[in-house]
Amino acid sequence: IIITAYATVESAVEAMKEGAYDYIVKPFNPEELSLILRRIVEHQRLIKENISLRKKLSKQVFFEDIVTRDKKMKKIIEMVKTVAPTTTTVLISGESGTGKELIARAIHNTSQRKKRPFIAISCGALPDSLLEAELFGYEKGAFTGATAQVKGKIELADRGTLFLDDIADISKKTQVDLLRIIQERELRRLGGSQIIKVDVRFIAATNRNLESEVSKGNFREDLYYRLKVITINIPPLRDRKDDIPYLVSNFIENFNAQMGKQILRPSERTMKILMGYNWPGNIRELENVIEHAMVICDQEIIEPQHLPEELIKNRTRMKTLYEMEREYIASVLNTYQWKITQAARVLGLTRSTLYNKIRKYDLSKK
Repeated sequence: IIITAYATVESAVEAMKEGAYDYIVKPFNPEELSLILRRIVEHQRLIKENISLRKKLSKQVFFEDIVTRDKKMKKIIEMVKTVAPTTTTVLISGESGTGKELIARAIHNTSQRKKRPFIAISCGALPDSLLEAELFGYEKGAFTGATAQVKGKIELADRGTLFLDDIADISKKTQVDLLRIIQERELRRLGGSQIIKVDVRFIAATNRNLESEVSKGNFREDLYYRLKVITINIPPLRDRKDDIPYLVSNFIENFNAQMGKQILRPSERTMKILMGYNWPGNIRELENVIEHAMVICDQEIIEPQHLPEELIKNRTRMKTLYEMEREYIASVLNTYQWKITQAARVLGLTRSTLYNKIRKYDLSKK
């Protein structure tokens, strides 16, 4: 800060060129100097914050609305880029709310089918009779209430992509029909006899272990292998917590645009709560929490009181014995590459007991 009794425009400009932050003419008010000093401190803080943010962003990946710096997610993005140009069926697995449809859309949007329809259907949301009508379409008079011919989702997705969410929930009969369509690339509407050719890319998703469902007899093995030509396993948010700050920032930006607000970020205390929570509902739950906070928040910074009350109450919840044992067994199995004899010896279990626990905890080889 330059302080002088001999002020001229030329001397002020020269001082700034030499690196001065500001220029004060005597006599001056001490409050004026204090204000400038506060500005300098804030300026330096912003510079450091900007440098830190740039370093973090250099490790961050943006791809088709996917925001991540997690190594596993980066590998998934590379897999998406590899598989997108093909017509191969893809099976996406992961817990509810992990972003399975987001991955499916990324595959579609980076494929040659991107200008054609992307149609999503939740197989678990409809009873079997309605699901068949939705998928395959129907002719007029096919059943009570069928007053006109209607094309199904598969037909509407011709030359595009059909995303089948909750694929494990479809009935055995629908599984047979779907398998035939995937293999033959043709269908008949309900109540119809005309064979209709279709060119559809199928992407299925599940939050259950399909291999386990096959072994239980709940899911057809031949359909399972048709769907899992390429498999993508999305990790839960609790296993990629480094992504939380970036996801939060992205959600704030989106909701600011929707709500017409100018919220900057969560406070340190708020972020600590977000990072400490287990997120059983994954990214979907995080998005809902940020939306809730932004509706409540009437300032620039999101504070803990803006978060849902149940989140504050549950943030310190200890893991259950079930969760701890499941994680420990999974860790040992992965360490020993699922060699059952070695893993059982380390765990102090018999082979049969370990197999029972694998079934109990619905574990599968990654």
